[in-house]
Amino acid sequence: MNLGIIGQAVGLFAVTNIDDILLLALYFARGAGHPGSTRRIVLGQYLGFVAILAVAVAAAFGATFLPESAVPYLGLLPLALGLKAGWQAWKDRADNGEDGNEDGNEGEEEAQAGSGGPSPLEVASVTFANGGDNIGVYVPVFAAAGVGGMSAYAAVFLVLVAVWCCAGRYFATRPVIAGALARWGHVLLPLVLVAIGLLILVEGGAFGL
Repeated sequence: MNLGIIGQAVGLFAVTNIDDILLLALYFARGAGHPGSTRRIVLGQYLGFVAILAVAVAAAFGATFLPESAVPYLGLLPLALGLKAGWQAWKDRADNGEDGNEDGNEGEEEAQAGSGGPSPLEVASVTFANGGDNIGVYVPVFAAAGVGGMSAYAAVFLVLVAVWCCAGRYFATRPVIAGALARWGHVLLPLVLVAIGLLILVEGGAFGL
């Protein structure tokens, strides 16, 4: 494999997916203490990114599975998931308040424990929606690289997905960061998802924005 292509692939992946580390850290924090949550998050991340690669490769070969005009509307996915997560967090807090729980943090942890962490489909949906604009960057690069170069880019990207998952889990398990995420993660995750959704919609000009 050409070292030049590897370096270019690493740089391209890092630039287009830097925000995923924050999302992964939030997901890992949310799934802390739930058996199998790491596996589900990693599976969802791979499913979402493989879908991005599949669309980008198909478009590089001239297929039009995803019209360019439809890309901005992918922002509806993280927006909907963010609103759902926010509603669930508000509902859990209200329920805990009604129960007269003296320790609010314990109540939040118990509520999160009942959720079992994010599902693979949830992670995959947000990964794909958040990477919708990546497709426009990957397509011309893949088309210019040819079949061999495209395969190299895809292989490096798939390895880096695992690196990104490890980085997200690392940040989520650092004492200071883990404490902050445990305390505020139920608020941060909906806010980040809603912000990502709105950003995708506005930057893409969806609904005439």
